[in-house]
Order: sequence, then C-alpha cells, then structure tokens
Amino acid sequence: SFVALFVAFFGISCAPKAMALRDHAQTQQTYARGAVAADHVIASNAGAQMLAKGGNAVDAAVAASFTLSVVRPYSCGIGGGGFMVIHLPKDPTHGLVSTAINYRETSYVEGDYFERNGLDSVRGGAAVAIPGTVAGLLYALEAYGTLDRATVLAPAIEAAVGGFVVDEHYEQMAAGLIKQVFSSESSKERFPLVWEKYLRQGQFQVGDLIQNQEQRRVLELITRYGRDGFYAGEVGESIIDAIRRTGGEMTLDDLQGYEPVEYPPMIGEVNGYRLIGMPPPSAGGVTMIQAMQIMEAAGYDFGSKMDSHEDIHVIAESLKHAFADRSAYLADPEFVELPIFAMLDPANIALHAGLITDEIHPILYYGTQGLIPEDGGTSHLSVVDQWGGAVACTETINLSFGSMVGVDAFGFVLNDQMDDFTRVANVPNAFGLVQSDRNLPEVGKRPLSSMSPTIVLDGDGVLFAVAGASGGPKIITGTMQVLLGAMAGMDAGSAVGAERIHHQWLPDVLMAEGGLYQRFAEEGRRDWNVIKQVGAVGNVQLILRDPDGKGWQAACDPRKGGRPAGID
Repeated sequence: SFVALFVAFFGISCAPKAMALRDHAQTQQTYARGAVAADHVIASNAGAQMLAKGGNAVDAAVAASFTLSVVRPYSCGIGGGGFMVIHLPKDPTHGLVSTAINYRETSYVEGDYFERNGLDSVRGGAAVAIPGTVAGLLYALEAYGTLDRATVLAPAIEAAVGGFVVDEHYEQMAAGLIKQVFSSESSKERFPLVWEKYLRQGQFQVGDLIQNQEQRRVLELITRYGRDGFYAGEVGESIIDAIRRTGGEMTLDDLQGYEPVEYPPMIGEVNGYRLIGMPPPSAGGVTMIQAMQIMEAAGYDFGSKMDSHEDIHVIAESLKHAFADRSAYLADPEFVELPIFAMLDPANIALHAGLITDEIHPILYYGTQGLIPEDGGTSHLSVVDQWGGAVACTETINLSFGSMVGVDAFGFVLNDQMDDFTRVANVPNAFGLVQSDRNLPEVGKRPLSSMSPTIVLDGDGVLFAVAGASGGPKIITGTMQVLLGAMAGMDAGSAVGAERIHHQWLPDVLMAEGGLYQRFAEEGRRDWNVIKQVGAVGNVQLILRDPDGKGWQAACDPRKGGRPAGID
C-alpha cells in the first residue's frame, strides 16, 4: 500500500556550510512572483512564458519539459519517461494538491529475457522500454494544469523550428560519443539520426545551430490529437518500426497500452522541514533520508563545513549502507513488497550507525543484508508559480541519446531504460549498480530509478525549496548535498555550486569533484581504497525562497550550463 510510504523522519539537524564554490554569477537569478530552473535557458523561458500567461506550476513544467525534448535531446525527451512531484497549496483552479505522477517507462518482456537471448540492454531496439513522457505530461496537464495543449506546446514547436545553439555541455557529450560509440561504421549506419542530425557526422562546434523540423511534426500531432498523436497513427507505427528494425520486439499494442500512475507522494520530516518526494520505483527519497539518518545516529555534526576528512568519511560510510539497501530491496512496488519501514526503523538506523568505525570494510559489511559513466541522459526542472505552487520534474532517456535508436521521420530518439532493470544476476548496469532479482523485468513493470524530484516546505508548511538533478545514481547524492546547503542558509547559487562527493557502495570508489579530490590526494589518506576525480556529482536545478522576502532564488547548475527564467 502506498499509504505506507508516508514516512516521517525525526530529529535530523542539517546545517553544512559551503565547500569550495564555483562561479554562479550567471546561473542564479531572483524573481518576485515565479521561477523556472531547467538545464537549458530555452526550456526555462518556455516555462516562464506559461507563468506570465497566468498558468500554474504544472503548465510551466509541461511546457519546459516538451521544450527540453528539443533542446536537450541527449538528456530526455518524448522517447523517454520520468517522475513529477506536484504541490499546489492554494491553486485557484484545483485548490490544495499534493501528488506524485509516475510516467517511468515500462517493460514488455519478462525475467531473464536479456541473458536468455544474449541481447544488448544499452544500445539498439531491445534496450527500449515503453516510453511514458508524452502520456505523463498530458495526464499532468489535463488533471492539474490550467492552460490548453496548444498554448503549452507552442514554445517547444517554436524551439524545434528556430533551433538551439550547441553549447559546451553538448559539445563535451558529443565528443565522448563520437569516440566511444561512433568510431565504427556500423554504428553510424545503425543510428543515422544521432550520427547525422545530432552529431553532424562529427563536424560541429560550439555556436552551431541545430534545428528539428521533424520533431515539430510530432509536437503538432500531439497538440492536435493528444496522446494518440504519439502512441497511435504514423508516429506510433514509426516507433515500432524503429525498434523492430534495430533488434527489439515491442508491438503497437504494447505501446498503446502504456498508462502513467499517480500516487501520494513520499513525505518525510527533516530538521523541521517537510520533504515531499517521489515514492518507489524512485529510490532517491528513501536512500537520501536513510543516509542522513545514519549520519545523525553516528554523531555527525550537521553544522560542519562538510569537507573535513572526518566529515567525508561518515558521509561516505552512511551512503554505502543506504545504497546497499537500495540495491537489495527497492523495486517497483506494484510488483513486490518493499521493506521501507524496516529500512528506516530507528533500530535499523542505529545498527548501521554503530557499524561506522574509523576503518573501511568489505562490501558485504554494509546494508541491512549481512566506474560510473558521466550521464547525459537525464534532465531535471524545478518550477514555482505565483501562488506558491511547485513542481519538481525529473525525466530521462537513461544514457546519452538513450538506445541511440532514432524515430528518424519525427526527429527523436528512444530510451534505453531496460538497462535499469536487473538483467543478469550480480552483473552491474551501465552505472555500476548491482540490483536484486526484485528488479527483474516483468510486463508492465517500471525499473528502479535514482531520480529524486523533491519539494521542501518549512515548519509552517510554506514552500522553501524545489530541487532535483540529473546524473544517474549521483542524482541522489547531488540533490541531498544541495538541499543540505540550502537548509544551512546558503543562497541558491552557492548551494548548487559547492563541490560534492559521491559513494554508491558498488563500485567501492569514493568520487569527488575538483578541489576536494586534489586535497584528498595530497593528504594521501588510506582509509578509502580508491578515490576518483569526477567532473560532476549530479547536475542540480534549485529554486529557493529568498530569505529577504524578494521572491525566489533560481539557480541552474554551472556543471551543465542552464539558465533560469521567471516573472516579476
């Protein structure tokens, strides 16, 4: 029962101060009446246009999301899926709304399908799960929005026609794919949409314009026919053709049978704040809170700078326990019972905390049971409207350009979300995560996810922050550390810009950004077996209530280069 997911967390005091800060002068703005923070400025502007028209946070989120499909095609889009957490305290149309919409992609195959057939769960048609983004966004708009489809999709159509300019993040992503995936002629022939349109056969640079008249066609069909403009007719048939041509077996009936699911959100009390998050199959809320509770029980000083050797050790050890439990127990709750209460039971938390010593331990030491790629395939957006309503929305196609399978006639790529299921026992997925048989694929099942869209209210029930991230499992640790910084009194840009760490139990590697890694390396400490430098521990988009009463501070992570927008 999802009533069981209303979990309360008590007695956690969270007040870390800033680590070394990145320049955020161009990534934070303050807006009086409403704000949108997406990882591309065109998408932020799309959402802000809806707010300016009198729309609510849901209208703005849907507009921004459809626009991200055009301008961040390697991160998310209509070929993928996602989660949306909505909190509307006094919406003029809907009144009080607090809900979570799950439009994560679903499986159409069973059990050991990949192992039995020797199929690739990362690239090609077999990697594609049934996409949910279009169904989920339209469901949210119809149930909780205020504007019509034509108004809300207009900015995305405009972006498809006018195009977007290649930025540094796009260039870096593309350079990696050209080297890793498109070094062979067979990949170029198999995935022509990505190679020819989005990577321009390797011949492009920052500042180049990419237009997508093909995706304009499907956006116009969705505007006219709703979900049938995507799941039926020419578009639906083209999706199935693309999947089957590249090794998948999905049918049109599978595609058309997709439905989003709405749940009560997961709620937890942290340091006097109320966190409203996504319940499983999102693992973000459970894992973040479990780690924080273990830290507290272990005597961690939440008022510390969060950058000393002792601080990092307790954080890393707590994350190992939480991620070990994530691996062992979490999955789609529609298919398996989840022991969330047991995981967060104070006795279990105390047991984990008592296991934290000055040493590191073998992998099986962690959890209630006795190298990560830089992710480009996820995007997060945060929205606040003039009534104090909020949306936290995280969407994905998994890896950069997902499965690489293009629906060429309509200019979009399909996800490779089947890789987030357990494919082979004890074999890690593309992010190094080992997951249990609870997460094996079943027809209609949604894979476990690290996406962590989160809305935070203060002790009076007033909106305090909206946050979330992209970055595979680093979504959880990135979002957690940014929210801790915000609770400690940092402004939005400082909280987002502070350097971060990550540990996910397996692989047994402590990951650190920039200056933190350099300091750890110079100290030569031996109580972490492996320390690895990473460019980004998540890419977080944050909206934070301005403490001086000036409205909303909106910050986009400089690691990905987005810019916020809003209304005054």
